[in-house]
Amino acid sequence: MKFTDGFWQTRPGVESLFAQEAYDVEPRSDGRSIEVTAPTKVIASRGDTLNRPTLTVALSSPMEGVIAVEVTHFAGGRDEIGFDLVGAEGGPAGVGVVEETEGGATLTSGRLTATVGRGAPFDLAFRDGDTVLTRSGHKSVGYHRVAADAQVDGAMLGNARAGTGRVLAPSYVSQQLSLGVGELVYGLGERFGPLVKNGQTVDVWNADGGTSSEQAYKNVPFYLTNRGYGVLVDHPGHVSYEIGSESVERVQFSVAGETLRYLVIAGPTPADVLDRYTRLTGRPAHVPAWSYGLWLSTSFTTDYDEETVTAFVDEMAARDMPISVFHFDCFWMREFQWCDFEWDARVFPDPEGMLARLHERDLRVCVWINPYIGQRSKLFREAADAGYLVRNPDGSVWQWDLWQAGMGLVDFTNPDATEWFQGKLRELQAQGVDAFKTDFGERIPTDVVWHDGSDPERMHNWYTQLYNKAVFDVLEEVRGEGDAVVFARSATTGGQALPVHWGGDSTSTFESMAETLRGGLSLAMSGFSFWSHDIGGFEGTPDPDVYKRWTAFGLLSSHSRFHGSSSVRVPWAFDDEAVEVTRVFTKLKLRLMPYLYAAGLESARTGLPVMRPMALAFPGDRGAAHVDTQYLLGDDLLVAPVFSADGTVEVYLPAGRWTNWFTGEVVDAGSGVWRTETHDVMSLPLYLREGAVIPLGARDDRPDHDYLDGLTLRVVAGPDAERTVTVTTPDGTSADFVVTSRGGAVSVDSAASAAGRPAPHLERFGQGWG
Repeated sequence: MKFTDGFWQTRPGVESLFAQEAYDVEPRSDGRSIEVTAPTKVIASRGDTLNRPTLTVALSSPMEGVIAVEVTHFAGGRDEIGFDLVGAEGGPAGVGVVEETEGGATLTSGRLTATVGRGAPFDLAFRDGDTVLTRSGHKSVGYHRVAADAQVDGAMLGNARAGTGRVLAPSYVSQQLSLGVGELVYGLGERFGPLVKNGQTVDVWNADGGTSSEQAYKNVPFYLTNRGYGVLVDHPGHVSYEIGSESVERVQFSVAGETLRYLVIAGPTPADVLDRYTRLTGRPAHVPAWSYGLWLSTSFTTDYDEETVTAFVDEMAARDMPISVFHFDCFWMREFQWCDFEWDARVFPDPEGMLARLHERDLRVCVWINPYIGQRSKLFREAADAGYLVRNPDGSVWQWDLWQAGMGLVDFTNPDATEWFQGKLRELQAQGVDAFKTDFGERIPTDVVWHDGSDPERMHNWYTQLYNKAVFDVLEEVRGEGDAVVFARSATTGGQALPVHWGGDSTSTFESMAETLRGGLSLAMSGFSFWSHDIGGFEGTPDPDVYKRWTAFGLLSSHSRFHGSSSVRVPWAFDDEAVEVTRVFTKLKLRLMPYLYAAGLESARTGLPVMRPMALAFPGDRGAAHVDTQYLLGDDLLVAPVFSADGTVEVYLPAGRWTNWFTGEVVDAGSGVWRTETHDVMSLPLYLREGAVIPLGARDDRPDHDYLDGLTLRVVAGPDAERTVTVTTPDGTSADFVVTSRGGAVSVDSAASAAGRPAPHLERFGQGWG
């Protein structure tokens, strides 16, 4: 949201007041926080203290390496919900150490120090050691009064189709932090434009806008930069960002109201920032091995019954294309009644028997749900009478016709409503359902009353966290920790703890395939580790080239699902080559399960995503900084999907030597090189890092098995070294393998932790062994 008109003026209807000096800089009595009185005029005489708005800037530290800043105009407002900062420690005072200096005060937390100086101009600097990471200088802390007819960019936000616009508020608090020369900004959730956010206006406001717009399903008010820090705005509602777009040398973020709270998070690397950020807001949950296998869907509006489902499963098996999960989309329930949690008896007369028969095929089952209840459903009146639906200010149930006719919205701020909703899910799990696709969660109105009195504006984005957590918790309750999976579309900060998420409604084109990847990489830079997308695209029917290229990409993602809107995505619906592509890449992924499962466990420990943007994996490499058409899968596999029918693709190889997975060819990238390659549909740029050791499973028919039985360690040529590889099986058994490469010879020592297991097969891979 832009408040200024160029460098000197404000926009019509806007009055902007800025912190002009730090008049008082006072350590609080707890010794761990600082309070700054920041008038909006330099105080030259006693008379200047009168009739003048003043801002209070408070500094504290909720966690080592994190400093929180709270800017307040009027402090008499009610306490509002912020994010669940589950990693906060030290109580209200935090964990920082305050030191008064001659010119002001410092707050130190781990390697991060905030220094605020007394006097004018206002200056607050954040340092890592002697290095200034960013600072809040002159005219950077603002309070804005906005007239109803003000000309402010971004005045109407959200999804017009959903009726969730945000009109101008009478006041805003804003903060600008400096951007250094060459500093690049990443994150802010799932965004489908360029991965680097510099020059963009971004509104954090969940909306069902598809993947081809500036709107996003998963909005996260957190960004990180290549300068070694991140920033989280602790505000679940609308946050507007101007990223070098209003003031080209600063990032600005603003919220409606009287208070703004943000947290600066230390690095020094992007991975370190994500480690601290996910420790603070929630680590990704451990996901089960079976969820990494191929998911096959009925698609959305296609006609299907048990005979159709069985035919799909039989044909996949007959063509040797292993699937792990079968997904039933919306029409497993009767039309007009979503969600009533009841199988449509006209096409599924024996759901328990059908689910049992699918389980006998060694398949898991996922079903679609959403948090709405259509008026035709008998559950609508049940929920309305019990007070489980969101209400209008006059006490009536909020309803609309966009999606299900007359639908209401479950109020997850009501514990009884949450328990009621979870009870329906328990019944489905008792029938044999293993996972839930939690669709929607973005179309949340702002003109309603919530059971717990929450501010509707703040609940708009936060609702998805309550919704997904209600579902995830009941899955974990029934299935046990480590075996719960939601397949969620919407999210905000903290949502990474409730995996898996998918990329929303794309179209069936190469362009949409590329924007889908950009959204996933942006989400990864926002702390989300497990991600999927609709292979082939959702809207429309892909041509065979798009389908086959998207299949290779999808099966080299952390999670993989075939899904469409009005047409099915079974491979034989395209051509025989599509069947072969599906077979080859499904089996490749299944062979990679020991490697991928280990990457998932690392994500749960550190917050490092399974699919890593190049800027995250190779910090400091300027050639990688803007790349958003490829990624690192785990530590050692570089994947560059093909976005063209003729197979032409550009791939960036960072410094070092890279080995082609399919041919064994070694490419010496020097200090980093771009290559133009051409691949048929059975291939794509898939490169192994120099010296990598990749654990490969013996089976290519399922993702969940004993990875230590028949294990192969693929050792890539590289410098003489000793590397330890840990392989963990789905039942929790772990074995460490110490692989030594020296003078072209390779050996493995696994006696310490793999007693009683056969030694793994060692495979020297690629050219360059001498």
